[in-house]
Formats: sequence, structure tokens, C-alpha cells
Amino acid sequence: MSIAVSLLACKNTSEEKKVQVIYPETKTVKTVDTYFGIEVKDPYRWLEDDRSPETEAWVKAENKVTFNYLNQITYRDSLKNRLSKIWNYEKIGAPFKEGDYTYFYKNNGLQNQYVIYRYKTGESPETANVFIDPNTFKEDGTISLDAIKFSKDGKTLAYSISEGGSDWRKILVMDAETKTITEDTLVDVKFTQISWYKNEGFYYSSYDKPEGSELSAKTDQHKVYYHKLGTQQSEDVLIYGGTNNEKHRYIYAYVTDDNHFLILTPKVSTNGNKLLIKDLTKPNSDFITILNHTDSNTSIIENEGSKLFLVTDLNASNRKIVTVDASNPTPEYWVDFIPETKNVLSPSTGGGYFFAHYMVDAVSKVLQYDYNGNLVREVSLPGVGTVSGFGTKKEETELYYSFTNYITPGSIYKYDIEHGKTELYRSAKIDFNTEDYESNQIFYTSKDGTKIPMIITHKKGLELNGKNPTILYGYGGFNISLTPSFSIANVVWMEQGGILAIPNLRGGGEYGKAWHDAGTKLQKQNVFDDFIAAAEYLIEKQYTSPNTLAIRGGSNGGLLVGAVMTQRPDLAQVALPAVGVLDMLRYHTFTAGAGWAYDYGTAEDSPEMFEYLKGYSPVHNVKAGVEYPATLITTGDHDDRVVPAHSFKFAAELQNKQTGDNPVLIRIETDAGHGAGTPVSKTIEQYADIYGFTLYNMGYENLPTNP
Repeated sequence: MSIAVSLLACKNTSEEKKVQVIYPETKTVKTVDTYFGIEVKDPYRWLEDDRSPETEAWVKAENKVTFNYLNQITYRDSLKNRLSKIWNYEKIGAPFKEGDYTYFYKNNGLQNQYVIYRYKTGESPETANVFIDPNTFKEDGTISLDAIKFSKDGKTLAYSISEGGSDWRKILVMDAETKTITEDTLVDVKFTQISWYKNEGFYYSSYDKPEGSELSAKTDQHKVYYHKLGTQQSEDVLIYGGTNNEKHRYIYAYVTDDNHFLILTPKVSTNGNKLLIKDLTKPNSDFITILNHTDSNTSIIENEGSKLFLVTDLNASNRKIVTVDASNPTPEYWVDFIPETKNVLSPSTGGGYFFAHYMVDAVSKVLQYDYNGNLVREVSLPGVGTVSGFGTKKEETELYYSFTNYITPGSIYKYDIEHGKTELYRSAKIDFNTEDYESNQIFYTSKDGTKIPMIITHKKGLELNGKNPTILYGYGGFNISLTPSFSIANVVWMEQGGILAIPNLRGGGEYGKAWHDAGTKLQKQNVFDDFIAAAEYLIEKQYTSPNTLAIRGGSNGGLLVGAVMTQRPDLAQVALPAVGVLDMLRYHTFTAGAGWAYDYGTAEDSPEMFEYLKGYSPVHNVKAGVEYPATLITTGDHDDRVVPAHSFKFAAELQNKQTGDNPVLIRIETDAGHGAGTPVSKTIEQYADIYGFTLYNMGYENLPTNP
């Protein structure tokens, strides 16, 4: 490729100023794939090799260009300072009991990772001491604590860590009383739960370590192991998986609280699972199959002896709870316990009750039921928003839950399970006045007439003049719901007079399985149309204009942004695709990507599926001579969920073919993965860069407001 040059014309200045961006030269190769007789060129295939010195040099060159550009934005430091200031408040999680102690997570303000504290149950929380401090794992905070799981008596802890944001984990075993590591670290663990059997050992899941790069090589044969305390990992017993005639990409294992049953949920894709149980009270018992297909999402939420309580969307798009005896557990014997309603159910248990958490237009509603299926009460919630945490051990008399929405920082409430009384336990002491902002849900019409909800949040008194800087954020996939939640970063955006708009696109889980399926495979275009219609609504109603609109999303949302900006380059001034799935013809060849086929389909499925994917794949739909939005692509060099090659190839295509003045940059974070466990310091720097880039390319030479 020849050297490409971008000139940015900065507005709002008396004298026009030009900033020259010279992109690194990215070589091309003559790689061609053939799908159903059709040849597809892949000129940047070499960027898929994350271990190559050439790729490493390219990453350094691109980052140099990106940060040279960002460094000229004079108010970037102001954004970083404001983010740091508002982020710097004490954050404390809900307490939970294990053994003789009560534990909680806490961050003093700007610590890179949350710290776990504990105190003797019954004593004052003021006596709490540090139990585990992940900030000591590595100075820069890039080794994070993932999951923690205590043995049944609370005396032993197994916890997993992630290095550099990778999905690969290590598991350490600790004596909870002395806080000493008691045995060798388990390695090469990925996509796992940790589930204890009594106090003797635990079940976990992993893949064989792949040949080649562990950050990009394909992994699609998940296995479940049992680790007995005091033994070597090499002695761990293979419980399920690893057979040549039956391949599952994800297998999760968990033990019921009474140690009666081991439950397995083998999955071929991210949606749908088989269901098997094993009676652990009977030595050498075999697994019993409850479901031998992956046509539903079904799990066991509770049991009373042999009576099982299952949550399922089998013939119930919005999910329901059924009961069945373990002796005859197949669907023909299921009896409705909490029937399906028009709202999506996400249940939990605690204190001898079931809590049915419903989404009503993406907003929480909670009903409490007894073990006979009788409605006890509707739980009175603190407001309109999202609650989480309605679950605890069966013997507890109280539980703690959190409440939040887009303008309410997360607060923790204590709930008296028997009497249904709620009291505020802890609120956030943050430099933010919720009374200065408003958050409203509207419904707009998508291309095919479907009504889509969207929540629009901004300062009160906003003038609808079509000039407000706006971020339209979306996801639309994998049955994931975007419910109202508070974000420090969003606050800083809104302080600048910015609008945050978040629609609940098809492909998500807000309205159940039917809503999810309406945004998958050959219906994926619905998701993009929903997002485009959201932008058009904001423009039509004078919230913003194409010159002051940014579109943003991560992972599957990165695909959303990539597809929309290539289909409608005129729609927005700025595009912010993060860790995106951008090469739709090859996504399934990396790591666990083949497991996403339920949502996407693959290019090998059929000529029709190949043509459909090729028709919207962002990497394959960048056209020469088109002016695309000012684009800041973000990814991490340790992202082994959506490998950074997606972002690398998309950046190369855009830089090669972009016309006009809008810059195309890629920001590649080092020692960072798909997002989980990212240190606070890196998160703050990234948001300062994203917001600085966005406002600068909307024409702001100075921040719109100065908080």
C-alpha cells in the first residue's frame, strides 16, 4: 500500500488549522480463499500472526501515529484529570459470609484492582483486614483476580487469576485461615466455573493448550476435570469431554449446595445447552441425560433432595421455572412452578425463597415466591432501574442487593427476606449530583416497523438544537441485555453537555429468545437497521446531527459499529469500534470463535450464509473513494476472545481506502485483553483518549464545558 495521508480540518477556530496524519505503510499479501467457487482476497492475512516480529513492528508504528495524534488534543489531560477525580471515591461491595468470616470487596478510589477484606462474623465491619489484594500481584495491575470460590466449610479458597487480560486462567488454592497457598498452581484453565464438592476438591473446565499461539489458536474441545486437594494437576480426573465423536466448545460443571448432584451443561455454541446430572451420593453412578439437544437454555437452579427446580426457555421464550424428580427428569415429566409471562425471567434463590427477577422494557421488577410456588410479595425497589444480587444461602435471613440506573450510582440495600423490608446499607459518596440530570425511555420505529426502546440521558435543560455531542452506544447480540447502569465515564461525557443514548436492539435478551433470534444469522441486518433507526431518531428529534454524533460499541457491538459505518458512512461524524468482531468470514477460526455460530452462522455453512456474511462483514465492505467517519479503533494485544487481528485488518483496510479529511487510527493497549480485569489506570487513560478524539473530531478546540 502507498503511504496514505489524512488532513483534519478543525472547526470552531478563527483560522483553519490542518493536522497531517501519515499512516504506516502496511504491506499486502496475495492470500486468496475460495468459498463455494468464489474467490475472496485477504491482503492483510499476515496481521493474524500475533507472534510475528512484523506484526509487532506494525503495532508499534500504528500506536506511534495514534498517540502522536492524540497528544496534540490540548484538553485530553483535562479529561483524564476529571475522570481521575470523579473515579476517586470509595467503592464497597455487598458483604457475604463464608465459614467464620464475612467478606466484601473494596476499592479506595483509584486502586487498579478491587481488594477483598474480611472480619469475623458478628464483629464490627470496622475490624476488617485485607484478605487478598490483587494490586500486589503485579505493580501495574495487569494481573487481575477473576473468580473466588470457598469450600463448603469456608476454610479453603480456590481463586483464579488472569494475566494481561487473557481468558486463560490460573487457579490457586489457599488456606483461608492462614492465607497461605497450600499447593501447586493449576495452569492452562479457560472458561470455567470453580465448584466444590464438600471440602475435598473442586470441578473446573479447560481446553488442551493449543499448538501455536495460545492467544489466537483455535480451542473447541472443552473438558471438565475434578481436582482433589493435595494432588498434582496431572492427576486430575477427566469427568466429561475429550471424546472424538462428541465435541463441545463449552462445558460448565457445578455441584448442588447439598452435594447431592453434579450438573453439566455441554454447549456447542454460546446459546443452547444439553443438561446432564450425576448422583454424587451413589458411588460410580452414571450421568443421566435430562436434555440431549441444544435447542434451549436450561439449568438447575435448586433442589430439595431429588426434586429439581429448572430454569428453561424450552417452549418458553421468556423463561419459566419447572420442577421434576431426578428419577424421571426429562421434559415430558416437567411441571410448571413459575410459569412464563410476557416479561423475561432471571431467577435466583436465597433464605428459603425464590426471587423472580423480570425485565419490563429493560427495567427490573422482582417477585418473591415460596418453595410451593406461592407468590409472597412484589419486592419494593428503590426506583426505576436495574437491581442485582437477589441471592444468598438458604440458611440466611437477609440478603444484599444493588440498585443503579444511568444517573444513580450503585447503592447497596439490605433486604429482610421474611418480612420484605428494605433498608439502605451503603450509598456511593461520589462527586456527582443526580438531580442535575435526566434519563428518559422512548420508543422508536425500526426499518421494518418494529418498536425499539431507547434510554436517552443528559443534563436537565438540554436544548434540542441539533448540535449536542452525542454517543449512541449499542450491542445487539448473544442474548445480552443492556439495562440501566451507572458509569463514571458516562458522567464525564454528560458533564461536557454530551448525550448518551442506548437502544435495546434485537439480538439482545431484553424480550426473550424471540428477540434474540430476530438478530441472528440471516436476520443480523435487523440489528444494524435498529441502530441506524436510533441514530435517525436522534437526528430527526434535534438531539444531535451527523456532525455531532458518535457511534460506539464493543465486541459484538464493535461489529455493529463496523457494519453501520460501512453501510452508512454519512450517519455519524465519529465511529468507535472496540475489540470488534470485524472479519465475518474467518472469526470462527480463532480461539473459541466457532462457538459464536448460533448468532452469526459461518461462511462454510452454505452459499447463502457465505454471501450474507460477506455482505456485511466490515473488513470486506470498506470501499475506496468513500469518506468514512473519523475512526478510533481500540483493542488489546492480549485479547484472546476477539483476537486483535480483526481490528488490525479493519484499520489497514480503512487507512488504505479512506478519502477525505477524517482520520483513521487504531489504539492498541498492551498487556490488555477483552476488557475484564483492566486496571483502573488504563481504563481512565483510554476514556480520556476516546472522548478527546470524539470531541476533537466534532470540531471542539476546547471542552464544551468546564466542570
